[in-house]
Amino acid sequence: MRLATTLFTSALRAASRNSSVASIAGRIVGQQAQSRAYVSSSSPPPAEGFMPGVMTSKLIKRTAEEALRNPELANTGAANGETRKMNLFQAVNDAMAIALATDETAVIFGEDVAFGGVFRCTTGLAETFGRDRVFNTPLTEQGIAGFGIGMASVGHTAIAEIQFADYIFPAFDQIVNEAAKYRYRSGGIFNVGGLTLRSPCSAVGHGAHYHSQSPEAYFAHTPGIKVVIPRGPIQAKGLLLASIRDRNPVVFFEPKILYRSAVEQVPVGDYELPLGKAEIVKKGKDVTVVGWGSQMYVLENAIQMAEKRIPGLSCELIDLRSILPWDAETIAASVNRTGRLVVAHEAPRTQGFAAEIAAEITQRCFLRLEAPVQRVCGWDTPFPLVFEKFYMPDIIRCFEGIKKVVEY
Repeated sequence: MRLATTLFTSALRAASRNSSVASIAGRIVGQQAQSRAYVSSSSPPPAEGFMPGVMTSKLIKRTAEEALRNPELANTGAANGETRKMNLFQAVNDAMAIALATDETAVIFGEDVAFGGVFRCTTGLAETFGRDRVFNTPLTEQGIAGFGIGMASVGHTAIAEIQFADYIFPAFDQIVNEAAKYRYRSGGIFNVGGLTLRSPCSAVGHGAHYHSQSPEAYFAHTPGIKVVIPRGPIQAKGLLLASIRDRNPVVFFEPKILYRSAVEQVPVGDYELPLGKAEIVKKGKDVTVVGWGSQMYVLENAIQMAEKRIPGLSCELIDLRSILPWDAETIAASVNRTGRLVVAHEAPRTQGFAAEIAAEITQRCFLRLEAPVQRVCGWDTPFPLVFEKFYMPDIIRCFEGIKKVVEY
């Protein structure tokens, strides 16, 4: 613990080049304390929300046979192993436990993580691995990111938690100007590839503008980092282990509405899923539909509606999984077959990552497109509370996007 405390203090000094640690912490606490007062309460805030279609989704693997049939597991130690029923936060917890057990340099830190975390993702880890490896930090996101950079720069595997993705912005400079450029600016002599920043993201049904945002596009503009968003427990465990072990800094966003609502049979063994590789979760021939995270369940239901209402329609559904780098080849190959593309995400439409996908696929597939690319996104407003159901790219809006490209 003494080493961790010393490193944290050093990293905080590095993170506060133009102001003192005390003034940074005091300013951030002053800005955020009121809106986050419940964080230190005795019970966590509800994370269930309402996610239509998860319970009946074909994307959810409910049996061991379904889970182990995944071809991406074929060359891993989990291919013929056991499975255990886990929700998404338990799968995240399991991944971090494996990371700590297999890497003696790995540490986990963030606000309240020693107590299990506000969403219970780190429950039991401090008790199992010791409080010098799983420990709380002050309420300063800039300091948490700076600390992670400092630990990774001296060879540690640093797994940091930003308690909500909405509060990652005080750490923005540390992530995009320090972590992302560390290797490049030293000519490859130094790196912070051991850094992973986890953060709950996206809508939960009652989070309003400070607990519902999807900031992936901000980080996708930055060479030098990777950005990953899983759709369920099996994906979360494999992608998180791959992120922790990848020798590049990774921002790992976890859709918090799925923490308890997405439940699968998850392989108990140690396995990784590929970063930067999209997954075709449903094959089709007429329309390519792309999403990630919790939006996958909305799109699955929208496709079912479209295929029911438009006789003969066949939609292909792709989970992007990695936002940076993203798998343009898989999507382009699909669009070259279908001639149509719909992309949906919760983040606002303008400059959202769907715009990058639309531009790249239009360039690659222009002569094969039968209709303009459709983007179904959140509106260009702050995330509302009482009007959330009008803001979200729900099943009806996604269905209308599919219908529009089909009838163009």
